Amino acid sequence: MSTETSTQVQKPEAPARNWRGLGWGFLVKLLLMMLVNALGVAAIMAAWNVEQWTILAVSVVFLIAADWVYFAKRTLPLKYIFPGLVFLLIFQVFTMGYTAYVATTNYGAGHNVNMQQAVDAALIQDERRVDGSPSYPLSVVKDGDTLGMAVVIDDVVQVGSEDQPLAPVDGGVADGAGRPTEVPGWEVVTVNDLLSDPELAQSVTDLRVPVSDEADDGSLRTRDGSSASIYRSSLVWDPETTTLTNTDTGVVYTPDEYGTFVGTDGSSLPVGFYVNIGFENFVKAVTDEDYAGPLLKITAWTFAFAFLTVATSFLLGLLFALIFNDDRIKGKKVLRTLFILPYAFPAFMSALLWRGMLNPEFGIINEWFFFGANINWLGDPWLAKFSILFVNLWLSYPYWFLVCTGALQSLPGETTEAAKIDGAGRWRMFRSITFPLLMVSTAPLAIASFAFNFNNFTIIYMLTNGGPRFADASVPLGHTDILISAIYQISGIAGGRADYGLASALSIVVFVVVGIVSAIAFRQTRKLEEIQ
Repeated sequence: MSTETSTQVQKPEAPARNWRGLGWGFLVKLLLMMLVNALGVAAIMAAWNVEQWTILAVSVVFLIAADWVYFAKRTLPLKYIFPGLVFLLIFQVFTMGYTAYVATTNYGAGHNVNMQQAVDAALIQDERRVDGSPSYPLSVVKDGDTLGMAVVIDDVVQVGSEDQPLAPVDGGVADGAGRPTEVPGWEVVTVNDLLSDPELAQSVTDLRVPVSDEADDGSLRTRDGSSASIYRSSLVWDPETTTLTNTDTGVVYTPDEYGTFVGTDGSSLPVGFYVNIGFENFVKAVTDEDYAGPLLKITAWTFAFAFLTVATSFLLGLLFALIFNDDRIKGKKVLRTLFILPYAFPAFMSALLWRGMLNPEFGIINEWFFFGANINWLGDPWLAKFSILFVNLWLSYPYWFLVCTGALQSLPGETTEAAKIDGAGRWRMFRSITFPLLMVSTAPLAIASFAFNFNNFTIIYMLTNGGPRFADASVPLGHTDILISAIYQISGIAGGRADYGLASALSIVVFVVVGIVSAIAFRQTRKLEEIQ
């Protein structure tokens, strides 16, 4: 056999498939993006179901942007900053924008829904039992998450839900008392289930089942889950004229510019809706007799509280830092640890402890230091302000003690030695060298501390809750309230009539004031850099 015939012709091998970029990193990214897309689609579908078109549009934009950023080849920088941008837009920009929007509305107690929701609430509140309406034995039924009512009318079992009016059902069975026991397509809820589930019982109490397609025929309601009666509202809504008419009295209610339904007889309905009122909340804060006076006092106290807190705590912390920076002090480490202990405890817990100690009846401050005198530290306006400043000084000076200690130890020793050679005394060196150099590093922290104390809600709320209250004001504001705690009171979170529009307007004012003060202060601190 010849060599030529024995040698087999080798076929060229197919080039190996290039899997570059499809390693574990790509698979992990793919799985994460699958999860992101699943969550995004779920959010889009949820927004579609509740007809929240703005949320739907934003979700679509974010989802498309995420897919583009993480699958495109030329978006490497965006891959790192995109999550931060999303969180910034959601938790900062959106929050500020929505606060600004609420500030231009009358959103608050009695005006916290849109017009259609206000109409529905008015119709529900005006419901009365129809005269002569019989009491039907009732069976509560459910189909998945949908609740319904089943009753026997004219010897026929009828069933309905909130969205479906009563209708006969084939194959329904009732007991001797006329209460349906079997309803095809529905599960009968037992009385024991209602008694053992308060949330379900409340949902049944709130349930309204229309008797027919005509709203004037009323709806079935139950108070105890065992019997139902027909209720009807005397108000009739006309969407064309946007009016509510009381069919019993003939009074016609028309919405005014502030979202209140005002009747032809001068009366008004208790439920209204929010509307845009422009800058009236900002005007209200300075012109309304109920708010203008208290808010002016609160603003002055806010500035005084923030400034005095920073000044006193800085000076006391600096004093201790200077003392314990002296090499002649023995046991400096132990003493420094003891002096910074107040900084280690949670502020709200410390404030509560001081509140108990300052109690005029059984507090140890009066018992130990004032021989049992009945000094109302938190009940007198001026003593309450002094108490807040003192407690906040106790909480804040360890921070400045630490900051000033670090700043003092970082100062250049050559400058101090040169001053000593020139014959400068301790006060002269502190005034001309130590303090100016110290301010270069601590001034920005002082500005940040001012901004923090300008909104120091914790110490006010935990120690005095803003009290004592203004005796000459009808609004729930007090002598020790600062702007942030006043906003909390006006918002109605702690009780009382809520005015979210005014609270949002004041929040914007606080934001602007802190921003302006900080900008001016930072600009002035640049002059200190010339010292170096």
